[in-house]
Amino acid sequence: MLLSPASWKIEARREIPRSLLYATPLLAVALTVIAGFFIFLFMGYDPLLALYHFFISPLLSLYGLSELMVKAGPLIMIGVGLAVGFRANVWNIGAEGQLTLGAITGGVVALAFWNQAGWWILPLMCAAGILGGMAYAAVPAFLRSRFNVNEILTSLMLTYVATLFLSTLVFGPLKDPMGFNFPQSRMFSDSALLPILLEGTRMHLGSGLAIAIAVAGWVMMTFTIVGFQIRVLGQAPAAARYAGFSGKRLIWFCLLLSGGLAGLAGTFEVAGPIGQLVPVITPGYGFTAIIVAFLGRLHPLGIILSGLLMALSYIGGENAQVVVGLPQAVTGVFQGLLLFFLLASDFLVRYRIRYRRPAGDTSNPAQSVEVAP
Repeated sequence: MLLSPASWKIEARREIPRSLLYATPLLAVALTVIAGFFIFLFMGYDPLLALYHFFISPLLSLYGLSELMVKAGPLIMIGVGLAVGFRANVWNIGAEGQLTLGAITGGVVALAFWNQAGWWILPLMCAAGILGGMAYAAVPAFLRSRFNVNEILTSLMLTYVATLFLSTLVFGPLKDPMGFNFPQSRMFSDSALLPILLEGTRMHLGSGLAIAIAVAGWVMMTFTIVGFQIRVLGQAPAAARYAGFSGKRLIWFCLLLSGGLAGLAGTFEVAGPIGQLVPVITPGYGFTAIIVAFLGRLHPLGIILSGLLMALSYIGGENAQVVVGLPQAVTGVFQGLLLFFLLASDFLVRYRIRYRRPAGDTSNPAQSVEVAP
């Protein structure tokens, strides 16, 4: 009788336990590691050795820790911006394109003042990068607020336009005349590069600013009226309208904020580790930041931890390729598994499973037994 499908019922929770809300990301990480163990085993690799070089070895050196911060910086910045929008049910999926536009506009400023010195060049690049990302995010914001066009589709499709635009520039007008016909711009001058925080590494000022941005995002969402309006709009749109909150204004705010932070992250990439414009700016930070936002439970401080974890997946994947000989796709596999298990474990957050005793079963006076916590 226990195996009868009719005896089981899935019920939505009236209230989501906070402990379960923050425990499921840990469950998703644990399941990802377990799945990775068996994947490496079936591929013919030593799973313990592979997992060691994937998750532990990169953290045992100062250089590895510095690289962790370099890669976590843009993920945290973009993740915070996306999380603000997601809290308001504004789904910006095109942060990769906004990052690319920010890299282009910031890079154009650097090339315009190439071989010149001045403290103002780098701030001007950052401002241009923010404006570039905001301008690109303004397209889906306008279409959503004016014509109710789904911002998921418009922001995502614009990503490919930005990538092709960048390729056109580095293959054409911005190509380095002394670069032996390689598709890349000139190397930026010293005034257009981010200061290095730790000598002998690539950890730059942008890594510290990413943490500061996450803290500022937490302050905004927790202690300001804008943060309150965003939370109300996401949880109870009817209540937000009754209270007089402007849904269109908040849509613009969320998309411009996430676009601006993505554009700033793009500027930091070309002014930091890369030092020039190239056809591919990142390995997909704009898309990975979506996982970062949800793994951090859309909380700016949680996004710091999830950003570090996803950065470790990039560094660990590269390390495992060199030491163990794993294929390059293993990084994407781990990130995909993490997203899958996170979404699956979210089932436990929103629903519970109960066993309903069939009518006429008098073996126990209780009518139902809760199975899931």
